[in-house]
Amino acid sequence: MNEPISQMMPKETMPERVSSLWTQRTLKFRIPCVGTGLHTGRRVNLTLLPAPADHGIVFRRTDLGRDIPASYNQVVDTKLCTVVGEGSARVSTIEHLMAALAGAGIDNVLIEVDGPEVPIMDGSAAPFSFLLECAGTTTLDTPRKTIEILRPVRVTDGHAFAELRPFDNTTSQAARPAVPTLELEVSIDFADAAIGRQSRSLRLTPENFRDAVAPARTFGLLRELDHLRALGLAKGGSLDNAIIVDGDKILNPGGLRMKDEFVAHKLLDAVGDLALAGAALHGRFIAHRPGHGLTNKLLRALFANQASWADITPEHLAAVAA
Repeated sequence: MNEPISQMMPKETMPERVSSLWTQRTLKFRIPCVGTGLHTGRRVNLTLLPAPADHGIVFRRTDLGRDIPASYNQVVDTKLCTVVGEGSARVSTIEHLMAALAGAGIDNVLIEVDGPEVPIMDGSAAPFSFLLECAGTTTLDTPRKTIEILRPVRVTDGHAFAELRPFDNTTSQAARPAVPTLELEVSIDFADAAIGRQSRSLRLTPENFRDAVAPARTFGLLRELDHLRALGLAKGGSLDNAIIVDGDKILNPGGLRMKDEFVAHKLLDAVGDLALAGAALHGRFIAHRPGHGLTNKLLRALFANQASWADITPEHLAAVAA
């Protein structure tokens, strides 16, 4: 393994921008919101609070008095959303909020929620990104936890696959950056003509996430909606918080926010689910027809093999990128 993160060079020896990318961040102020759970249809009170260094992202079920770390190994269900917890102490539909936190580069926050589900808001990460901007962020005097992908890791499910790869210096497009960087490339393929085949690539930065990914809403197929509701799910779903597709038609009166909103939302989900690694990832994520289960399976495969990843520091990354 490379030298531990604790040996990171002093901040005064690094340019300010590089230093901020290697320093943990949290919120300046607490900020509350109220919304509706997508699947439960219940009113949800949620509050984001600042947290100290190395706290990580933790959900607190205030109605149960239980804390649940936002970690890949706490995931207990991925059928229609990502669910963390144990027994009755669970929190579901966490992926959009996790994506907003990852997109903003926030490492430490306590998330208080008074029920089993994060509110769906408008079906995208944009409302959460707005809340984070309102709360503001502050840097902490502690190095950020960052791991580099050293070897390719791939998982499959039929024709779907997801991979994490190291950066490859043989091409200029994928040249290994000298700061923590996650590049994502996602493609989807649906029989419904309104969706069809789409692909999107992105280098994750706060600006790229806010402008190109956060506004993309979750989506569903009309033919599946009655079945979900018969199972007691999607009780809070509506055209106000999801795109509904019927063959070649978009049923939402306002149409799409972007022409490739479907794949952009899949990319958004991937950002949120990868944030459950508990550290910033330095490498490339490539997936075709990804889902919550596949991304969680990928993280479990990554951490099951110590040879596939390593903790990294600014000094180490600058040396290998040179």
